[in-house]
Amino acid sequence: MDSYDVPESTPSASSRPEDYFVGATPLQKRLESIRKQTSFIPTPPRRKVPQCSQLQEDVDPQKVAFLLHKQWTLYSLTPLYKFSYSNLKEYSRLLNAFIVAEKQKGLAVEVGEDFNIKVIFSTLLGMKGTQRDPEAFLVQILSKSQLPSENREGKVLWTGWFCCIFGDSLLETVSEDFTCLPLFLANGAESNTAIIGTWFQKTFDCYFSPLTINAFNLSWMAAMWTACKVDHYVATTEFLWSVPCSPQSLDISYAIHPEDAKALWDSIHKTPGEVTQEEVDLFMDCLYSHFHRHFKIHLSATRLVRVSTSVASAHTDGKIKILCHKYLIGVLAYLTELAVFQIE
Repeated sequence: MDSYDVPESTPSASSRPEDYFVGATPLQKRLESIRKQTSFIPTPPRRKVPQCSQLQEDVDPQKVAFLLHKQWTLYSLTPLYKFSYSNLKEYSRLLNAFIVAEKQKGLAVEVGEDFNIKVIFSTLLGMKGTQRDPEAFLVQILSKSQLPSENREGKVLWTGWFCCIFGDSLLETVSEDFTCLPLFLANGAESNTAIIGTWFQKTFDCYFSPLTINAFNLSWMAAMWTACKVDHYVATTEFLWSVPCSPQSLDISYAIHPEDAKALWDSIHKTPGEVTQEEVDLFMDCLYSHFHRHFKIHLSATRLVRVSTSVASAHTDGKIKILCHKYLIGVLAYLTELAVFQIE
């Protein structure tokens, strides 16, 4: 199963990404109205079941495969000022130089023992919900091969990607000088994420914020992903609850055969293609009742911290792993919604 264990060594304060993404930018002040509007937006009473977007057919299959089955850390991101897709090669050069400069200053950028790295910006064509959404793009740090063969690819040290799936609510609020890509996903050393985030913040007047997922939204994910029809199940449906106690917390894991979870959902679900708040609540209540009947434990008194299905798995700390190519856009659409709501 997916592991989200906390590393044995806790990063120092200077190596945490959130410590680099601080300070109000002029853009943040301009987005004050957005924050006021989105901070108290109620959760929609119903949502569409995630579907495969026709635009996704244009995405390079190799890039999609690269994005799947990896654990990503989630961030929300304010719009990028004066970002241009025509300058990706120049951005690659500038970010490469910035990383090397930070390394020379003694900061813990994990790029190897030397500065022999390569930064690559590339677009993820088709990774969008509508034609209006900005094009997603990928940033990678590679280690340059020491061998003379030019065709030999270096090891991927860090990867991050920026996207906006059905981001109409944010696109309508900013001028054409800004590129709205509110969802950022990173895989790799936190120290690299911090340095790269700092470069983006300085270059495009943007602001990153860690995107956590509360128990309420995890319940929605569990219901929506259980509602998805998959060709074959690749993972058990599993829930993890945390029980606060002293001296350390206690975790309760509840695994269900995916076909049983789907059968339960089908017995609850009424409206084809939609998931309602009432259905989500009833789905979780049935799981609570079943667990209490067997173990005499009230899960409603605990805190849901992780859900895992054959579509994706997510942790309250803002970690996600997408498993199913078919529902990639659907998963990203919900994460985009959460990111837009959180923009600060």
